[in-house]
Amino acid sequence: MFILLTGGLIASCDKEVISGDPDARLVFSSDTLLFDTIFTGIGSATRQFKVYNRHDQSLEISSVTLRGGESSPFRINADGIPGRVFENIVLRAGDSIYLFVEVTIDPLGEDSPMVIEDSVVFVTNGNVQDVKLVAWGQDVNVINGKIFETSRLTAEKPYLVYNSMLVDTGHVLSLDPGVRIHFHRKSRLYVAGSIVAEGDLDDPVVFEGARTETAYRNIPGQWEGIWLMPGSHGSRFINSRIRNAVNGIIADTLASTESPTLYLVNSSIENMTYAGILARGSTIYSVNSVVSNCGHYAVALIIGGDYEFYHCTFANYWNFSSRKTPSVIIENYYTDISGNIQLRPVNAIFANSIIHGSRDNEIDFSYNSGAGFNVEFDHCLIRQENRGDSPIEYINCLFPVSPGFAAAGEFNYRLAEGSAAIDAGDPGTGSMHPYDYDGKSRPYGDGPDIGAFERHEED
Repeated sequence: MFILLTGGLIASCDKEVISGDPDARLVFSSDTLLFDTIFTGIGSATRQFKVYNRHDQSLEISSVTLRGGESSPFRINADGIPGRVFENIVLRAGDSIYLFVEVTIDPLGEDSPMVIEDSVVFVTNGNVQDVKLVAWGQDVNVINGKIFETSRLTAEKPYLVYNSMLVDTGHVLSLDPGVRIHFHRKSRLYVAGSIVAEGDLDDPVVFEGARTETAYRNIPGQWEGIWLMPGSHGSRFINSRIRNAVNGIIADTLASTESPTLYLVNSSIENMTYAGILARGSTIYSVNSVVSNCGHYAVALIIGGDYEFYHCTFANYWNFSSRKTPSVIIENYYTDISGNIQLRPVNAIFANSIIHGSRDNEIDFSYNSGAGFNVEFDHCLIRQENRGDSPIEYINCLFPVSPGFAAAGEFNYRLAEGSAAIDAGDPGTGSMHPYDYDGKSRPYGDGPDIGAFERHEED
């Protein structure tokens, strides 16, 4: 293929002096391009490197090819022009060009990830140089709009969801430790029955987007999230990680007075475009859970309901735009489509928990005296400047001190030495929950720490 580009690439018929020195070599910005795990059948993100001519005369690159030829899973693009073979490229003295690389891997028939390798080969004045290409390919179980009856998902391979999935009414979908479910753009997990995701400390259950590359690791809004639909009850998330969706969990109206809609323990919800937990007249019981980095709310408890949060950490330092909403909002009424006020009593307790973020007031409420509003924050560390004329009861809370997180910018909400939250929790609440998010014993020291993490001396 003969190509003519502006900038660094020029046609070989140019009268510029071209070096024929057999010792003249190209310089590359990287000798190896690494691709994070790529699901089979899905294209990767694009990687790039630069090719430099560090000499004082132009060089003619005789060819640029993929060593694997037509059978290579990789594709290359030179300064905007796609192809598998480029020939007779003249690179001016001191100039450079970009090479872009993508990869799509066919199904491998393996449970474990496999290494896929190739290289981009350059021939210049008889010199052969290359840049290595390395990708990890992973087969997946594809779920495309499937309706699940009572069944179990095991952890041999990840699952990739297209066009969403549904747990049917009256049925239970169980997820083993280590199960990873990846959701394509705009897909969602609908639960009309129940879902039981029981990971363990070393093998949590993970729900996240379909792109596993490093560049997508902390990007919100990659999928729609989990919706516990009206009538759903008894869903359990233990040692689970929910990441990078629009809403982490939507928990809809109460279906059973005997079983919470949502039981959330030792789990994290992070990087949500809208809300981490959006509960509408629901029931939630949560311990040692972390909700962080949400565009609007970490926790929104609306249309009433019953809620218990013990030793939880709500840390909202949303950094994609200016957040104008609090981390926690609580409401005991709503306005229906006819403009009528509908009252819904709310009962909520937050005990030994951290509510903190980038705003001066991280708690707000909508209160109507015609319905019950029993909301209590007990031994919590809260960023809340305005507490006047509030129906909320604050018991032995810390205002508005820094929680002293180890590294909030890296989503590490463990407590650093000297944190005001250390030993500041209620002993009774701590004794009911004797282990923290990491499985460490609580209390350690004179009392339990506030939040999901108990700081030990070795931390």
